Amino acid sequence: MSYYLALLLVFAGLGFSIIALWMFLQIRKEENIKKALAMPFKDEYRNYLNKTAHYPELSQEDKEKIEHSIMLFTHTKEFIGASIEVSAEIKVIIAFYACLLLLHKTQTNCYDNLKTIIIYPSAVAFENINAANGIYTKEKFLIDGQSANDTVIIVWHDAKKEAYHLRHDNVIVHEFAHEIDFMDGEIDGVPPIEKSKYDEWTNVLFHDYKKLSDVVLKNREWGKYKLLGSYAATNEAEFFAVVSERFFETPQSLKKHFPELYEELKSFYNIDTANLLNK
Repeated sequence: MSYYLALLLVFAGLGFSIIALWMFLQIRKEENIKKALAMPFKDEYRNYLNKTAHYPELSQEDKEKIEHSIMLFTHTKEFIGASIEVSAEIKVIIAFYACLLLLHKTQTNCYDNLKTIIIYPSAVAFENINAANGIYTKEKFLIDGQSANDTVIIVWHDAKKEAYHLRHDNVIVHEFAHEIDFMDGEIDGVPPIEKSKYDEWTNVLFHDYKKLSDVVLKNREWGKYKLLGSYAATNEAEFFAVVSERFFETPQSLKKHFPELYEELKSFYNIDTANLLNK
């Protein structure tokens, strides 16, 4: 057998192994989905959801739909607790708010590319090393959530309080808005939207983003922009995540002060949260 023929057979065998592994994982994934959909949704889970502001106001059809999504989410993602036991409550509440964002989008499985959710009991300290002109400095900062590639980090201490009480903030909504933003391959404040709506979306969101950035820079005359806060001016991606929080947490205020922004988010998420929470 010649060297090149042997090499060809090796690569062919390697390619076959990769295809076989992919097929095995796909079959296993389909089996997990079927298993999850066949499982009953426990009353225990509904007890958690009924303590939120959003679930009780959903239509019966939407409740059934999101319950299916929750079962799929919790059985196709890996939940890892860091110094905390991952309870059914943690899984169900994170899955609920994550899937609420996609409730009226055409997706069978919420966040198909997402693999892992890491749960911390309290705020996590991260260390960042900066280099400038050969000088290295260390900076420590706290986070209550993070989204990166196929992993989301959630701090349960904050997430639990925000899940059961309407506030300006909701870390679960925030981090999964980042996941949605990244579905088109870029995290830039523009989630996957129809081409016909792209110009209107960017004009409205980026106009308010630039206005907010100017207010933050001058640190005066905040007016209605106080509703959004300074963190939303970090970049376009953070702006989208923050306004998504306001859309689901304080929709009446967002609609009153930023009607065009509210309409863009309502059109994208295909849900009228101001009406939902005003029943």
